[in-house]
Amino acid sequence: MEDGSVGFAFLLTLFAGLATGIGSAIAFFAKHTDKKFLSFALGFSAGVMIYVSFMELLFNARTEIQTLVDGKAGDFITAGAFFGGMAIAAIIDKLVPSIENPHEVRTVEQMRSHSRKAEQERKLARTGIITALALAIHNFPEGIATFMSAVQQPEIGLAIAVAIAIHNIPEGIAVSVPIYYATHSKKKAFWYSFLSGLAEPLGATVAFLILMPFLSPMLLNCTFAAVAGIMVFISFDELLPAAREYGEHHISIYGLVAGMVIMAVSLIVL
Repeated sequence: MEDGSVGFAFLLTLFAGLATGIGSAIAFFAKHTDKKFLSFALGFSAGVMIYVSFMELLFNARTEIQTLVDGKAGDFITAGAFFGGMAIAAIIDKLVPSIENPHEVRTVEQMRSHSRKAEQERKLARTGIITALALAIHNFPEGIATFMSAVQQPEIGLAIAVAIAIHNIPEGIAVSVPIYYATHSKKKAFWYSFLSGLAEPLGATVAFLILMPFLSPMLLNCTFAAVAGIMVFISFDELLPAAREYGEHHISIYGLVAGMVIMAVSLIVL
């Protein structure tokens, strides 16, 4: 493994995580939510994740594991790792109350209206801080997924990083808006949103320090299968429902298909 690939993987993970800062900026300057754009973007992100999970990560993991383990055992190991990744994502999601879950996406208008009606600014600030912590919990396994993929296959890691960055933007809005209306400080709101995204490079660091020293072909491919499970769960449980919340169901599906097509073409060309 080359140092350059590790450095590139860290950069991709940092880029994906800090996209929450873009959401913070949108919350400050947007007069209204561009529902069509967000619906398409979230669908696009889901399309990239779903396609790369099934057609690249899971497929390659199964192929490699079958060379290491004879018979049906390889298939069971691959399936176990895949659904294990789903279970990890589901457990993390369950630990975060839905009212404070950053993936329960609301529009800029809804959050501003909610902010104005809040009885106490202290409670509003607490909501923003808890949302930032919840977002950090969600982003941690995504950082592992981006890093591990980028180290072994940079083009796959790039696609995953872009997809995660897109869906981190509305999450940045969810963190920054309550804090801004509680503190009246754009600087505080931006930094809370910005720092919550650092959980992704933190996940990459954990992957590098804990997983990489013990990396074997079996562990590597089980990790890829688990990463596929995490991303499929995120897509179906968070991205697509969030896209529909904006009331643009068909546009989100167009985005989903576009993400799959672009991912397919890029894998063929690259």
